[in-house]
Amino acid sequence: MLGRWNSDTKIQVAVKLLNELVDSLRNKPNVEIALRLYGHQSHVPPQDCKDTKLEIPFGGLNHDRIKNRLIDLQPRGTTPIAYSLGQAAGDFPTCGNCRNIIILITDGKEECDGDPCAISKALQEKGVILKPFIIGIGLDNSVKYSLECVGNFYDATTEETFRDILTVVISQALNPTTAQVNLLDTYKKPTETNVPFTLYDMQTGRMVYNFIHTFNHAGNPDTLHLDHLIKYRLKVHSIPPVEKDGIEIIPGKHNVIAVDAPQGYLFLNVKNRNEYGTLKCIVRKSGSMETMHIQDFGATEKYLTGKYDIEILSLPRIIQKDVKISQSATTTVEIEQPGLVNLQFGGVGYGSIFQLKGKDVEFVCNLNENIMQQAIVLQPGTYKVVFRFRNTKETVLSKDRTFTVRSGESVIVNLRN
Repeated sequence: MLGRWNSDTKIQVAVKLLNELVDSLRNKPNVEIALRLYGHQSHVPPQDCKDTKLEIPFGGLNHDRIKNRLIDLQPRGTTPIAYSLGQAAGDFPTCGNCRNIIILITDGKEECDGDPCAISKALQEKGVILKPFIIGIGLDNSVKYSLECVGNFYDATTEETFRDILTVVISQALNPTTAQVNLLDTYKKPTETNVPFTLYDMQTGRMVYNFIHTFNHAGNPDTLHLDHLIKYRLKVHSIPPVEKDGIEIIPGKHNVIAVDAPQGYLFLNVKNRNEYGTLKCIVRKSGSMETMHIQDFGATEKYLTGKYDIEILSLPRIIQKDVKISQSATTTVEIEQPGLVNLQFGGVGYGSIFQLKGKDVEFVCNLNENIMQQAIVLQPGTYKVVFRFRNTKETVLSKDRTFTVRSGESVIVNLRN
């Protein structure tokens, strides 16, 4: 930093421009600054790879203290960039909603065998800091390449360039950038809305923003103010969810984030009256056995367009495959009104109900072995009940009855005799 650079030495140019920067931040609300220096306490040789110090801690009224400390600053030692970055992580006060930003200024590469890239990545992954700003002063190309992985790298080739870069960095550090999320329908129009979505920091995996998508008063996707220092992963909580990775926000512009999320509706209904009370349905992607959603009968739910398999948790269960959901349309799935069977046993025992399927039987449910009568809601059809009293020790004494259930009607099945 003692080398000649444009109108003065690098250190004097840096101090002059940093003073201008500190003055520009005096009246910025909710902004606190601190000053950490490195390579300024110990002479070389010997090399002191821990030569770094927080000279002025964070505070709202420390601008003059920082400027006074810069007056007599003299570079003496080496360049422990990695160690200084690691130490700077502890400089920030505890704060739940702060943006911790580091601006690192250097005229050389790491000189202490540290790995600034690894340190920076680790601090970002822990959520300690956002991606650092690195300003290089008069660096050769090999040094530039080694610092690009540390953060947002800027190459100051002249004093005027350095001033411009400082202005850009502060603007980016302090000012959020606007964006909108377009949820596209089948026709690639941003007509979908009222869906929750989450933006994650791809570096750390942490949730950064949670919103419910909204149209503004002009009928367009609402404008968001996002931190452009973060690369995002978007997850739209549609059914099923839609994700988009690697979203970079361009500072100073209105960014449009578009994702395909065409949706339609599924309505589940029981004809006439529903004796089930609460009847539910498992919804799966067509051809998959993984449960995607559970929907109540009598309710309407939004799904991405496509085909789904549904399993209605009636007795017996009803499975419908390849139910099609179309853009902005409502698909209705309706089942018959069930009937009621009243089973009278005259004692406790073991039993099951089967539905007759031609010459075969299909299991429906087991009976409660601790009660002497039981009422069960069943879909219309022909059934067989098989029952044996608990104290009967002979298999041949099992009883069976065939009965028919009709929509909206009840039937009594007597197994006493």
